[in-house]
Amino acid sequence: MNKPQPQLAPPPIRSSSRWNSLTRSPHFVYVLIAPLFLILLAYVIYPFFQTFRQSLQLDGGFSLQNYSRFFSLEHTANLEALWTSVYISVLSVITCGIVGVAMAFLLERYEFPGRKLLSVLVLVPMALPPLIGVLSFEFLYGSSGIIPRGLQHLLHLDKPPFTLKGIWGVLVVHTFTMYTYFYMTASSAIKGLDPSLEEAASNLGANRFTIWRRVILPMLTPAIVAASLLVFMISMASYTAPLIFGIERTMTMQIYLSRTNGDLDMASTQSTLLSVVSILFLILMRWYQGARNYQNMSKGVSVHRTEVKSKAGRNTAMVLSFLGVLVLMLPILVIVLLAFSEDGKWTTQMLPPSYTLDHFKDLFTDSKTWRPIANSFKISIAATIGNLLFGVAAAYAIVRMNFKGKTLLDILIMLPWALPGTVVAVNLITAFSEPNAFSFGQVLIGSFWILPLAYFVRHLPLIFRSTSSTLMQTDRSVEEAARNLGASWWYTFRRVVFPMALSGILAGTLLALVEGIGEFVASILLYTNKTTPISVEIFQRMYAFEFGTACAYGVLQIVMIILVLYVSRRLTGGNAGSAI
Repeated sequence: MNKPQPQLAPPPIRSSSRWNSLTRSPHFVYVLIAPLFLILLAYVIYPFFQTFRQSLQLDGGFSLQNYSRFFSLEHTANLEALWTSVYISVLSVITCGIVGVAMAFLLERYEFPGRKLLSVLVLVPMALPPLIGVLSFEFLYGSSGIIPRGLQHLLHLDKPPFTLKGIWGVLVVHTFTMYTYFYMTASSAIKGLDPSLEEAASNLGANRFTIWRRVILPMLTPAIVAASLLVFMISMASYTAPLIFGIERTMTMQIYLSRTNGDLDMASTQSTLLSVVSILFLILMRWYQGARNYQNMSKGVSVHRTEVKSKAGRNTAMVLSFLGVLVLMLPILVIVLLAFSEDGKWTTQMLPPSYTLDHFKDLFTDSKTWRPIANSFKISIAATIGNLLFGVAAAYAIVRMNFKGKTLLDILIMLPWALPGTVVAVNLITAFSEPNAFSFGQVLIGSFWILPLAYFVRHLPLIFRSTSSTLMQTDRSVEEAARNLGASWWYTFRRVVFPMALSGILAGTLLALVEGIGEFVASILLYTNKTTPISVEIFQRMYAFEFGTACAYGVLQIVMIILVLYVSRRLTGGNAGSAI
C-alpha cells in the first residue's frame, strides 16, 4: 500500500519581497514624508500658532488689546523698536551688499599685488561667532577701545577722537560680520558671467556705469536676493550689537524685556509682528526675483582677471590690500590678545597690563569653566543628529520624488530661516510651557531638551539645503540603474545615493554643529543654570568684567569654526557657503 505523500506548504512570503513591493509602490513616498510633515507640524507650525493665539488672548479671553497696546501712540516704545529694527536691517542689507559685491567683483575681475592673500582672508569674518564679533569691535573701536585710547594717548587729547556707538556702530559690526554672504554668492555668480554680454553692450556705446546697471547687476540679482534675505533675517534677530552700542529699543530687546518681566502676552504679540515683517520681506524679495528672467543664454567663456599694470595702480592696490588685511585680521587678533589678559585688571589702560595662561588651562581643568563647553557640545550634537536625519530625508524626498505637497514641505522647512532666533524661542516657550502630545506629556521649558529642540528648529535648513544642492548635481541614472538591477530602495539609498551626497551631507552637518555651538539669540531666552551654553557664558563673563575668560571661550569657538570651514570647503570644492 502506497503511503500518502505529504503535501508541501506554500513557500513563505519573504519580508524583503514585501518591502521591495512597498518601496516600488507610488504611495511609498508618503510613508517617507509623513514623519517629516509631523515633525514640522509639531515643532514649527504648532509653536508658531500657539504664539499667535496667545497674542490674541487677554485674561483668558479673545482680545486685540495686545495689538492695541503695541500700536498705541501713548506708549511708543514698541513702535520705535519695530522701526529701528527694520531701519537697521534694511541699511545692513545695503551696506553689506555694497561691500560684498564690490569685494567679489574686485577679487574675481582684477589681478593685483596682494590679491591672493586678500582672497583668502576675505572670509575671516565667518570665523567670528556673532557675539564674539560684536565684542571684538567693542574692544577695538568702542568708547574704551584700544584704537580710540591709542590715538588719544598718541595725540595727547583730552578724550578719544572717535568711538563706535549708536546705529553707525551696529551697521559697522553688521557689515563686517555679514558681508561674506554677499561676497560668496556674488563671487560664484561673477565667475559664470559671460564677457561677451559686456563687450556687446560696450560696442553699442554703453559706458561703464550703464554696463554695471543694465548688464552685470541684473545677472547678479538671484545671488543678491538670496544674500539679502539672509542678512535681513540675521539683522532683525540681532541682539548683542544694539545692546553693546547703546541702542535702547529694538524688537529683539523688547521681546527679551517682555519675557523677563513675565509679560508673555506682549512677548507673543511682538514675536508675531516680527515674524510678519520677516516673512513679508521674504515674499517681497522672492517676488522681485521672479519678476524677471535672469538666465544667461549665451555660450561664452567665463571672465578672466585683468591685471593692473600701471605703477600708480599697483602701488595703490598694495596699500589698500595691506589695509584690507589689517582690518580683517584685527578683530581676531584682539580676541586672542585679550584671551591671555588677567580678569579684572584692564580698566583705563590702552592695553591689558598683565597676562596669564590660566584661562586656557581652566577651560579644560576647572569644572565650572568646562561646564558651558560640555553643555554646548551635548546640546549641539543632539540637535545636529536630528537635523541630519530630518535634513537628508527631506532633501531626498524633495529632489528625487514626486508627490503632492512638495512645495509646501520646502516652504515649511525654510520657514525657521525666516524667523529670528528670538521668535523661535518665544514660540517654543509658548508651546511647551505645559504638557502636550508633542512634548510627550512633559513640560520642556526649564529642561535640557528645550535647547536642542530650539537649535534643531533654527538649523533645519542647513543640512537640507546642503544635501539638496549635492543631490541636484548627481546623476539620477546611477540610482535608477541600481534599482533596475534588482537592488532594494534601502540598499540603493545606502550604497549609491548616500555616498554620492556624502560631501554635501558632511558639510551641512559640520556647519549645523558649529552654528549650534555659537548660537546665542535663542539661548538667552531658554537656558537654565544647569544648561548654560558657551555663548551665554561669554555674555555673562563680559558683564562680570572677566574679559580674559570670555575671550578664551571666544578663541575656542574661532578655532572650531576655522576647522569646520576648512573641512567644509575641502568637501564641497570651495562652495560650502554658496550651496547653503
